[in-house]
Amino acid sequence: MKKALKVLKRLFGGFIVFILFVSVSVFGYHRYQLGKESEAMDSKGTFIEFQNKKLNVYNKGDGEDTFVFMSGSGIAAPVYEMKGLYSKFLKENKIAVVERAGYGYSDVFEDNRDIDTILEQTRNALIQSGSKPPYILMPHSISGIEAIYWAQKYPNEVKAIIALDIGLPKQYVKHKLGFLNSLTIRGMNLLTKIGFHRLAPSLTYNPEVIKQTFLKEHEKEMYKAISYKQTFNDDMEQELLHSYENSKKCVNLPIPKETPILFVDAYQDKNSKYAKQSYKDYKEFAEQLFISDVIQIKSTHSIYLYFPDEIYNLSTDFINKKVRKMN
Repeated sequence: MKKALKVLKRLFGGFIVFILFVSVSVFGYHRYQLGKESEAMDSKGTFIEFQNKKLNVYNKGDGEDTFVFMSGSGIAAPVYEMKGLYSKFLKENKIAVVERAGYGYSDVFEDNRDIDTILEQTRNALIQSGSKPPYILMPHSISGIEAIYWAQKYPNEVKAIIALDIGLPKQYVKHKLGFLNSLTIRGMNLLTKIGFHRLAPSLTYNPEVIKQTFLKEHEKEMYKAISYKQTFNDDMEQELLHSYENSKKCVNLPIPKETPILFVDAYQDKNSKYAKQSYKDYKEFAEQLFISDVIQIKSTHSIYLYFPDEIYNLSTDFINKKVRKMN
């Protein structure tokens, strides 16, 4: 028995040494690659300073309306990943892509990812970069919290919202992160600090972005480099961990009834329990608004990558036929 225990201890000790060796090796390689990639990295946008930290805003185009593109959680390089969609709107509009703290070319702020902090940074960055309200917000996923909160607090600044498969505040409150989910998020943050995400490129950035043609080859390399640098950093971790508290602030405020909202609901199986509940939640929210619509499209959650033309046409029709008529 004692002999068996000694063998087990040695095996366990050897396993720990092996894990440490692999971790140190991966960390060293990750830091080396970050150095190489940073030398070749060029900026794309306007940097706005907040207490010695920089937030990146990419503005382009001309026209009456400014469409503000707001990425979902973990989309490490929004200026590149969302290009296939926002390029469609450049035909006759201004566009702005705000890269939140920890995203894209923006710095990791390591501040309080409270919804008020996030929103004020976004608003100030837009104004200082030359984009003036009112805006047409185009949030995806978790940024739906910010967009709705924006309409609740500053209704005169939001002309309309085109909600791309967003998470509604009440959904984040109802499905509060449990202990295991929080532990997983913290674990992912630790693994990316070491650099283990470099061993799984398809989980670090979306391979579909590389397959498609809306990015130039140089932009694809920048997209990869930023993804390796930013994926699951401290700001992204805290943004998820604060999703319940941030959503609760929205839920405690009145519904922004006067803000027109088009909900674009992505589903993969219309008969699934999740798809039915999601559609029901959108419809219930939409019915409380003066102007709204809910459109379903069979797609993955990253709907902007697969249906940019459809989203552009739906948005244009909604704005021209419903929003402009209201004004």
